[in-house]
Amino acid sequence: MTDTPLAPGSTVGILGGGQLGRMLAMSAARLGLNCHIYCNEQRSPAFEVAADHTIGDYDDEAALKKFAKSVDVATLEFENVPAAALAAIAKDVPVFPPPYSVEVSQDRLAEKQFAEKLGIGVAPYCEVHSLEDLQDAVEQLGRPGLLKTRRLGYDGKGQVKITDSTGLPEAYESLSGAAALYEKFIDFDREISVVVVRGRDGETRFYDPSENRHENQILAETRIPARVPGTIAHAATDIAERIVSALDYCGVLCVELFYCGEHASAPLVVNEIAPRVHNSGHWTLDACAVSQFENHVRAVAGWPLGTCARHSDAIMRNLIGEDAENWLALAREENACLHLYGKRQIRPGRKMGHVTWLRELRRQD
Repeated sequence: MTDTPLAPGSTVGILGGGQLGRMLAMSAARLGLNCHIYCNEQRSPAFEVAADHTIGDYDDEAALKKFAKSVDVATLEFENVPAAALAAIAKDVPVFPPPYSVEVSQDRLAEKQFAEKLGIGVAPYCEVHSLEDLQDAVEQLGRPGLLKTRRLGYDGKGQVKITDSTGLPEAYESLSGAAALYEKFIDFDREISVVVVRGRDGETRFYDPSENRHENQILAETRIPARVPGTIAHAATDIAERIVSALDYCGVLCVELFYCGEHASAPLVVNEIAPRVHNSGHWTLDACAVSQFENHVRAVAGWPLGTCARHSDAIMRNLIGEDAENWLALAREENACLHLYGKRQIRPGRKMGHVTWLRELRRQD
């Protein structure tokens, strides 16, 4: 592919049809770009706002090839798209972010080893391939900790908390033999995240670090700015820059970090790398002139990146399960920016939408 930016009227292919794909498609439409969604689910939120969609499995080579031939560039909205599917599409059309960078984040072990090679701190961990491995890991690292599958975990899925009362055989059996890690709990002050965007030409820009609060291992609330010293905010963006540069990345990526205190031996510890637009960046839709979604589209389409500056402080809250039934009251609030994802069925733990409250901008030191 040449470095010529895609002209309005071009088509961006998106693998995945969830709410992230929906918001990407809506942002692309603002720029005059069409989106074609590829998803293996019959009713996906992104279908309703995209120019075209294909329902197909991620191992259907013929369907993937036809999809690739219909778009000018391809991207993804979730990192668990099989690497083989990305490789198949890349034969016919450029794929951003690069498949290698997605593969790194698909395996928690590879992700941690990648960060360690860059000199970036991660939580102490041990590989687990058997019950005996788990017993040895708990003896070495202690309790409490988390037993995590190496693949396909998000929003607390594929994780078991190991406390003093947890039976290790039962915990190991709950993962059905999947390759796993045992990770020591980090004593942290708060969790923060950095959303970074990198263009095809290597230009890199950052949204200000945000602060996250989880409930039942699902992101419940993000506030901006994060309540951390300015030196820590700069250090967090430096970590994000090192990661995207090492991956030769293109698009939006989020780095989740634990802030352990300014005077801790390791003030910042990387928790997770997400090669996509991210839930903790939803506030950018309303508090910034150019959101993370638009900047991702700009990056993969070869456009100049937009500003990441915010014009307001904000608090974003996910509407999970029955929270979405409060839509009418939220719609009445003066400073509330309501986003509903068009999902037909409410289920416990399901992200149905989010709401962002804007506040007057205050500067950090």
